[in-house]
Order: sequence, then C-alpha cells, then structure tokens
Amino acid sequence: MAARVAIVTGGARGIGRGCALGLAAKGFDVALVDVLPAELARTAGEIAALGRRALTFERDVRDYAAAQDVARQVHAAWGRIDFLLNNAGRSMPKGVLEITEDEFDQTIAINLKSCFNYIRAVAPIMLAQAAADPAADSNGGRADQCAPSGGRIASMSSLNAFTGGVTSAVSKFAYAAAKAGILGMTRALAKELGPTIAINAICPGVIKTELGNALTRAREPELVKAIALGRLGSPEDVAQLVVFLATVEPNFITGQAFQIDGFQWVI
Repeated sequence: MAARVAIVTGGARGIGRGCALGLAAKGFDVALVDVLPAELARTAGEIAALGRRALTFERDVRDYAAAQDVARQVHAAWGRIDFLLNNAGRSMPKGVLEITEDEFDQTIAINLKSCFNYIRAVAPIMLAQAAADPAADSNGGRADQCAPSGGRIASMSSLNAFTGGVTSAVSKFAYAAAKAGILGMTRALAKELGPTIAINAICPGVIKTELGNALTRAREPELVKAIALGRLGSPEDVAQLVVFLATVEPNFITGQAFQIDGFQWVI
C-alpha cells in the first residue's frame, strides 16, 4: 500500500509541528506550509528522523494561488493527498474599539480564508482519488465501511468559537469570528463533499506553544484552576485527536467540532 500523504499548514512549530510529527509517526509523509524557514527545516528534519518524507513550502496561507501550487507540487511528488490539516492561524488581542480595518481583514484572512484556500486546492485531488478507487461506490463512499474514499480534512478552530472569550482573553472578537466561521464552513462542506471527503473541526482550549507561552505564562495559575484536568494542553494532546481523525477506520465522523480543552470553563 502506498504511503499516506498529509499537508499541514502552520506546520513549522507549535500545534502544527506536534501534529505533523504525530502524523509522521503513524506513517504519513508530510508537506509543511509556513512562513518560518528555519523552523520548517527543523520540523522536516524531525519527520525524516521518524523515517518519513517531508516537503517544505515557505508560503503565506492567505495566498490562494500559492495554495493551488502547493497542492499541485505535493500531488506531483507523491501521487496523492490523503489528509489536510488547516492549522495556520494568528491571535488578535485587540477589541472592537482598538482594531483597525486592516487588522480585522488580516485576522479573517489568516484564520478563515486560509482554510478555504487549501480546501479548494486539495478537494479536486481527493475527489479524483475517490473516482479512481475500485472499492468506491457510485456516491464516492466505500461498501467496506472504510469511508471516505477520497480523503479527510481537519481545520483548527478554537474554544473561542463557542465562548467568544472573555475580556481578558488573549484573542478577542475578530479571532472568535474567524474561528466560528470555520465551524460553519466545516458543517456546510461535510454535506457538500460527503461521502467522498470527511471534514471536521478541532477546537482547542489553552495550549502551551512557543507563541502561546509568552501570552499565557502570567495567567497560567489562574487558567489551570479553571481546567478540570488541572493543566494546560500541549501540541501532543492536539496531535492525538488529529491522528485519530486522519486514520480511524471504519470512519463515521464528519461535520463535527471537537473540543480539546481539559474541560475548561474560563478563558
């Protein structure tokens, strides 16, 4: 059986890196998309150390044409695309009275439009894979219950998509709006692309990353008190869920929003 192939946006560090390594450990070759060349090279080396192939693309996820090019190059190099993780994102700590129009537009573009860019790029490839699958039925599903036959997609939303955050939250309304948009996009595309492609959203709470550490360190004791499991999350925690969604068989999961927050009630 050919190796499975994944694309991870924002894959150079933090949650993206953790998920990329988790996928590699489960047998995926991984294409990484980010704007951080040194970190891209480091994570690619870690994937290689796990015995899997890596491709790196220094690209801005807001760029629609770049997303099309990444998908074409990955498909040309490895012959298929089985999983897309839309992980790239950026926080926005400004409230409605402080934020500029450009800052709002960029928050939506990085967190939400990027998901559209990469889904639009990989969906035709995944649909073609289903059409070429001899085990697929006329609707693109699989009679053996190992559906979907085309591929799977997961997009990183946030707990803030449900809560909107609080006044002390690291990211405020623009970020929450973008992440809530991912939930609507996920539900609509689950209907549009099923049964050939499964698509889900992941909604982390507070996760300790290189970026997040600087923003949450001062509030960590307060935050931990409001998490039932008594700690902040890690990229590896999120990776466990990502790998599950990418590999579980038989698969009957699509259009869902998975909260991974240790049961957190204050953010």
